[in-house]
Amino acid sequence: MESIVSSAWLAAYLNDADLIILDASVASTVTGHVSEHNNTRIMGARAFDLKNDFSDSTSSLPNTMPSFGQFQESCRKLGINNSSKIVVYDNLGVYWSPRVWWMFKAMGHEKIAVLDGGLQDWMKNNYPISEKYEKLEIKKGDFTASFQDDMVEGFNKVYTNTLTQEALLIDARSKGRFEGTEPEPRKDLRSGHIPNSVNIPYETVLNNGKFKSKEKLEKIFKDLKSDKRPLIFSCGSGITACIVLLASTLVLDKKNSVYDGSWTEWAQKVN
Repeated sequence: MESIVSSAWLAAYLNDADLIILDASVASTVTGHVSEHNNTRIMGARAFDLKNDFSDSTSSLPNTMPSFGQFQESCRKLGINNSSKIVVYDNLGVYWSPRVWWMFKAMGHEKIAVLDGGLQDWMKNNYPISEKYEKLEIKKGDFTASFQDDMVEGFNKVYTNTLTQEALLIDARSKGRFEGTEPEPRKDLRSGHIPNSVNIPYETVLNNGKFKSKEKLEKIFKDLKSDKRPLIFSCGSGITACIVLLASTLVLDKKNSVYDGSWTEWAQKVN
């Protein structure tokens, strides 16, 4: 299954018995992004509650990966099976959905794709939608997670890497936040960057809510082709890091992972 699929592809497979569509939209607005479609979803889509069911409620950090057991049980409640072909989207074009794509990959499920362009592109093409959240009758799934721990990095690994530079760390935040000239959206959190990291703002891999063409992505990542090191992706809280990570997989064949605590954790621990 390809990592990204078009609205036309999804429309053609709507009646596939193994297909599950997940709506990863988050109701709270993202700085600089406002959706007009908070109550609209693709027909038959199931709500993927990224902020609650699929985040670690015991962590002081936002959006962190839930436990193996929590992820597996939440997936089963959504009716997800080991055989399921999953397409995930959100209502901001491409924003939250790559995080969900990465989470499933990290939990061992390969058959997942991001809907390129998200809900906006789906609606633009006049494919079926629902204007309200309808309670779906869902049979509990048999999804069994298989945690790929090399895809999730913690603080200690990233701190050590600033000294060894065995991996290349890529920061998906804006240039201003990376350079420390713009404030962080989280109150009392300093801006700046992790030593020896490289800045590729997530907006640079997107165009009007879709991923840029492979030719354009090749140019963005061209300097990394000759670098043999694995890649670690970071951002503010592990969301937009996954956008750049997914974009990189379209043109690079490299081992990659996400620093789950990202800058929010780093800035609190390192002065």
